[in-house]
Amino acid sequence: MSSDDFRFDVDREQRIGLPEAVFAEGKTAEQLAAVVRGAGERGAPLLITRLREDAHAALPADVQAALDYDPGSSTAFCGTIDEPTPPRVAVVTAGTVDLPPAREAMRTLAFHGAGATLFADIGVAGLWRLLERKDEIAAFPIVIAVAGMEGALFSVLDGLVPGVMIAVPSSNGYGVAEQGRLALHAALSSCAPGVVVCNIDNGYGAACAA
Repeated sequence: MSSDDFRFDVDREQRIGLPEAVFAEGKTAEQLAAVVRGAGERGAPLLITRLREDAHAALPADVQAALDYDPGSSTAFCGTIDEPTPPRVAVVTAGTVDLPPAREAMRTLAFHGAGATLFADIGVAGLWRLLERKDEIAAFPIVIAVAGMEGALFSVLDGLVPGVMIAVPSSNGYGVAEQGRLALHAALSSCAPGVVVCNIDNGYGAACAA
């Protein structure tokens, strides 16, 4: 493959405090293999996002062996990453189906050495589930909330806990809520003060903001 196919942003961490990550969708197995091998040659840790199971399976054996791959989040690490700090971020999902972007956020935080705790399936359809965990979530200074459908979790949760609220609309939805657009609009129009809104399914971006 041509060396012009990709260029490492080697100064990104010095420039903005976050190391380079690679978005796998749309890249060939040959391109991804070259990226991973190039990172290994530089001794640089690398986070890969949106690496689906079939794309991971198509990678050469040596590249697969170099990766810490998690199919639930479609992410992979290579290189040495820091031990996580004590958890300061709560990642909360409305439903079980919202877990993929939540896990992407968790893995991104782990890559950056930031400890986090997952609170899954506590959406407002069964409000008691959220209320019984409210005090635990309130102990975290930063909360990433992931929800699809009508996106009610963002406003409800932000009205209950003091931490910085980062909303991730998920693509879980159909009809008027198709592909997370209603949840995105709900997050953007929330009357809860100071909700930070990421793009649909952007757990990576939420973790970087956190």
